[in-house]
Amino acid sequence: MTENAATLSPQGKKPKGETDSNGSGLYAAYHKVHPKKVSGLFRTLKNWAAIILLGIYVIGPWLRWDRGPGTPNQAILLDMEANRGYIFGIEIWPQEIYYLTGVLILGAIGLFFATALLGRVWCGFTCIQTVFTDVFVMVERLLEGDRNQRIKLDRGPMTAGKFVRKTIKIAIWTVISLITGWTWVIYFSDAPTATMELLRGDSTWGMMGFALLVAGFTLVLAGWAREQVCIYMCPWPRFQASMYDEDSLVVTYEAWRGEPRGYAKKDTAFTDRGHCVDCTLCVQACPTGIDIRDGSQLACIGCGLCIDACNTVMDRFGLPRNLIAYDSNNNMIARTKGEPTKYRFVRPRTIIYAVLLTVVMAVMAVGLGTRSRLEVNILHERSPLFVALSDGSIRNGYTFKILNMAASEENYVVSVEGIPGATLRVIGYAETDVPSVDLPVKKDTVGTFRIYVTAPTASLKSNSTDMSFKLVNKATQEVRLQGTLFAGPAK
Repeated sequence: MTENAATLSPQGKKPKGETDSNGSGLYAAYHKVHPKKVSGLFRTLKNWAAIILLGIYVIGPWLRWDRGPGTPNQAILLDMEANRGYIFGIEIWPQEIYYLTGVLILGAIGLFFATALLGRVWCGFTCIQTVFTDVFVMVERLLEGDRNQRIKLDRGPMTAGKFVRKTIKIAIWTVISLITGWTWVIYFSDAPTATMELLRGDSTWGMMGFALLVAGFTLVLAGWAREQVCIYMCPWPRFQASMYDEDSLVVTYEAWRGEPRGYAKKDTAFTDRGHCVDCTLCVQACPTGIDIRDGSQLACIGCGLCIDACNTVMDRFGLPRNLIAYDSNNNMIARTKGEPTKYRFVRPRTIIYAVLLTVVMAVMAVGLGTRSRLEVNILHERSPLFVALSDGSIRNGYTFKILNMAASEENYVVSVEGIPGATLRVIGYAETDVPSVDLPVKKDTVGTFRIYVTAPTASLKSNSTDMSFKLVNKATQEVRLQGTLFAGPAK
């Protein structure tokens, strides 16, 4: 070991005896974390999580989905120009933004559920900050070596070799960040078209600027900020403890078995001492630089790399694994007493979260499955409210909007109900009073029509009479009644 990692704590604690520049000891100097490479179950899980998540992110905008002629064939697309959202076979319109609320609620409850079961498993394996930090550290390790080599390189003077390594590292980080930024942008426009425009130099400044903004954040947060984001910037650690209970599985140090700790050789007898050999590999492997032996801490992201590191040491000494383990508080107490342990995944807290998840998913599924592809909006003319015609009848004007969310042009038969003898005329479609009129609406568009309804005075009950527009889809025979008011003179 080249650094006494046992004297370091989560980024905020300095080596023993160190104070700030004023000697007051009120705040800590920053100490860069150089996580050591480890292998094991949790490292493998993290690798696969990163591969799957990054694969989905990068490949997502390039997937195609045939929606018919005249519609985008990108599987996942948030089309800002057309005000549409496409997710494979699902099309979301601006007025259906409440589905986004449902997705956010699902995400929140899902996060609470996962935390109640497995602690900060989200932070340790699937958080975007964790994934990109792992990728950047991998590049750094390939160019600068493992922990001890990186510490030595950082502490050494700036030589030509060091400059070249650092430059190449930052260049690779920058390329990864630029790919990340551009990938984010093409979720909002057709990926092949936008990329070809970029290669030809025809891309808009807005797209390039937004891509550079995302790339810049990726470079800074994953390249230099790293664990500082988890410890100081992310709000989740501040209230995650409220999601735990005594049966939540979190990364724990089995102090009853590990203490008293101390240095040991391979042939050391462990009959009168703890199993912890104070090698500090758990600290060296931690991406946030904490010592899990100090207990549960805000900076622990639950990645389990300290477990992998400790298990290799236990194997070396022929001791049982899982001195550091994913375990619950109740199981730790049971082990100290020599009692049997059990894992309680089904308990009131998790049942409530599971039920909430099921209900929200069911509501969204039913809503998507039964939603109408037709929406009607009617705006009554305010000035004047009505016009008295020479034959004594009354006329009202309406702005009539039909939103056709189907993938084909639809024709609707429109008539009036609720007022006997009422007729209508539509500018551009029916220039004389008729009982009904056919109105065509193109696919994925809003048809706007100017409608005038004329009614006999005898059919009006008061100065405000309830009436409805009846729409019948000529192809599907779907009927929609849209209520409104017909204004007339006071009686």
